[in-house]
Amino acid sequence: MFEPYLSRWNLLPDGDPIVARGSYLLPVRMDGHINGNPAMLKIALDAEEKFGGLVMQWWNGDGAARVYAYAGDALLMERAQGKNSLMEMACQGQDDEASCIACNVIAKLHQPRSMPPAELIPLNIWFEALESAAQREGGLFLQSLAAARELLASPRDIVVLHGDIHHENVLDFGPRGWLAIDPKRLIGERGYDYANLLCNPELPTVTDPIRFIRQSHVITQAANLERRRLLQWTLAYAGLSASWFLEDGDRQNANSDLSIAKLALQALLWEVNNHDDFH
Repeated sequence: MFEPYLSRWNLLPDGDPIVARGSYLLPVRMDGHINGNPAMLKIALDAEEKFGGLVMQWWNGDGAARVYAYAGDALLMERAQGKNSLMEMACQGQDDEASCIACNVIAKLHQPRSMPPAELIPLNIWFEALESAAQREGGLFLQSLAAARELLASPRDIVVLHGDIHHENVLDFGPRGWLAIDPKRLIGERGYDYANLLCNPELPTVTDPIRFIRQSHVITQAANLERRRLLQWTLAYAGLSASWFLEDGDRQNANSDLSIAKLALQALLWEVNNHDDFH
């Protein structure tokens, strides 16, 4: 699998292969030498991962890892060498700082650029899985779908989205700072990219109501978002993510997302009942 590209791009393996969802990865050194620049060779296993490489190329290393080469299903990109981790920060009392770092990276990715790549998926198509889940499951899925429909009917600030920003897709690249990896191929309202920071099921405190409320305020300020809009996107995204987990037979993570959807809904209702201006 890796060999054709090791030869083609003169790469030397520099670690064990990594199996990820949708791809295989191999740490490598460039120029066929142990002292060559460290890089990561990624082989996409599906169209979503493959087209994500086009978005990475388009970003051209601004807010995301640099792409050194791209051909077919293979992507050769800059490898993170820093020792810091947003997940560790969030788990060790630096949750606010981790959220702000992620928001800064998202803002870089959303900066105006030249003509975006072709074949991007609009969010109304992306949310079709939620439609099916709402019909089948009802309950909170219906509330999430209602929020999604309202947002998608009146989009604001349309940008090329990362589509899967979470604490392990923003990495420490040492002197180059924090950069994103593994985008989807989405286009839509910028607020969508911030919702997953409140939904990451890998974060042990993700369903803590106090953490949720605090981080919703932190993200609102750091991203210059309307808080009501962020809560709506969180409600919508949590339902969408739960629907994907159900498709995979993962009820545990689906329930985690539904807990987040409930927190977002409660926060929205509290804002309305207290006549807050949502900022």
